Amino acid sequence: MLLQVRRWLPGRRLVVVADSAYAVLELLAACVRLANPVVMITRLRLDAALYDPPPSRRPGAKGRPRKKGQRQPTLAARLADPATVWQRCEVSCYGSSRREMQLASGTAVWYHAGLPVVPIRWVLIRDPVGKFKAQALLCTDLAVMPAQIVAWFILRWQVEVTFEEVRRHLGVETQRQWSDLAILRTTPALLGLFSLVTLMVHHLLQGTNLPARQAAWYQKATPSFSDALAFLRLQLWPARIIWRSSTKPDMVEIPRGLLDCLTDTLAFVT
Repeated sequence: MLLQVRRWLPGRRLVVVADSAYAVLELLAACVRLANPVVMITRLRLDAALYDPPPSRRPGAKGRPRKKGQRQPTLAARLADPATVWQRCEVSCYGSSRREMQLASGTAVWYHAGLPVVPIRWVLIRDPVGKFKAQALLCTDLAVMPAQIVAWFILRWQVEVTFEEVRRHLGVETQRQWSDLAILRTTPALLGLFSLVTLMVHHLLQGTNLPARQAAWYQKATPSFSDALAFLRLQLWPARIIWRSSTKPDMVEIPRGLLDCLTDTLAFVT
């Protein structure tokens, strides 16, 4: 997929942010070796085998060129070392809040026997108050600053929220189908429905704010997808009910207040 996107956008810089499942040397090497490399940012194990770059080859030297230099301390050792130099940095965390973090960074060669060698910039992230567990990131572009690497990695939270919302409200990964092809069709359709709901609500609001439903035990400053989905239901359901209503008077009407209460309750059902 990454190669296809690179072919579609040959002149554009591509930065891919992924979790530790994509911290694979073969994948990182394939992205780095492209004519226009794809920048990869992933989590990095604290015990990863990191080395100095190989020394310059002496003229007339025989044998295969070296792939790596001396072994560097593990990131876990750097984390525990009091001599490690930390830089204070304020980053935008999840939910638009800002938090002061401590960053340590450096460059290295990530090497494992039998696998490609990948130069990386590693970034150690430590919470000064100890609320969050320390973690490490890698970036295949050695020129990117540590604060920018962290900022890019935090952006992946929006994708995580999208997957969670689609699963909770639209049923992704919970559909009951026996055919693999049906699942392959349904999942993209539900992700497309998520976008369709978002675009329709944006069009209906005409620049006004979407009200966010509050609860006594949960306060939120901005609306979520559940608010958007309920808002769209409240716009579509009355029109469909009225369009299908009979003109004959032999039907018992319920009070408008009760109808609105029932409609509002059903609109927020997940």
